Amino acid sequence: MNRRAGVVAPGMTVTLGRIGIWRHFAQLTPEQAAELDELGFGALWIGGSPAGDLEQAESLLDATKNIAVATGIVNIWKDDAATVAASYHRIAAKHPGRFLLGIGAGHREHTQEFVKPYTALVAYLDELDGHGVPVEDRALAALGPKVVELAGDRTAGAHPYLTIPEHTRQAREILGEGPLLAPEHKVVLETDPERARAIGRPVVQFYLSLTNYTSNLKRLDFTEEDFANGGSDRLIDALVLHGDAETIARGARAHLDAGADHVNLQVLTADNADPLPTYRALAEVLL
Repeated sequence: MNRRAGVVAPGMTVTLGRIGIWRHFAQLTPEQAAELDELGFGALWIGGSPAGDLEQAESLLDATKNIAVATGIVNIWKDDAATVAASYHRIAAKHPGRFLLGIGAGHREHTQEFVKPYTALVAYLDELDGHGVPVEDRALAALGPKVVELAGDRTAGAHPYLTIPEHTRQAREILGEGPLLAPEHKVVLETDPERARAIGRPVVQFYLSLTNYTSNLKRLDFTEEDFANGGSDRLIDALVLHGDAETIARGARAHLDAGADHVNLQVLTADNADPLPTYRALAEVLL
């Protein structure tokens, strides 16, 4: 396994461990956080675009003892840097060493103000600097090479979403040996491929209309044919790990072998079923 696995970036005060859980903010509760903490997961990523007041992050930290909490991500178009910085300082003072502020530029298609995202990200990071948010306590959503490089230069590192181990390998080459690399990967605990794809495909399909994701997938040798009709089996199988717990664990470790420090798993279930049985099964083989 990659010798970097579980190692944090230089200067980071937050320890993420090797394996974390990503869950959309609307589906996440303090009770779930407490269970994940007891199971031994290193970090809990608040997915979607959680509010810049970071009250949810605070409530999750209040409900737990050891697990780190990260945002994946606060949208720079939704919340201004001054508000987010004040929220960060409130949480960092209350729960030192347990909160990582993940920020990102969201999607061009969903934000009317979305103009020149790279320039906007740089300006937002400048503002966070001005408000005293430490570089080592923040991460940047990053897919394309230019933003991955920015993540390494201006934050603790990169938090790629909807990727595969080959992207992790390429991102590590760009970042070098120092910065954090913490990709997300979707998983379905289901050994029947058709049932697994039926769960994973609707989730992936949402992203296939978004240019930043399709552009990144094209760099990974997927094509327009892979994006049609909700995604080819090849695409879905690459983006949504499925099988028994050991199979999923091998897929997660592939990111670590490719250069990731930490992998956050997004558990998908049929009909919004309780994800805790899957969390427990994964904890047995990964933690």
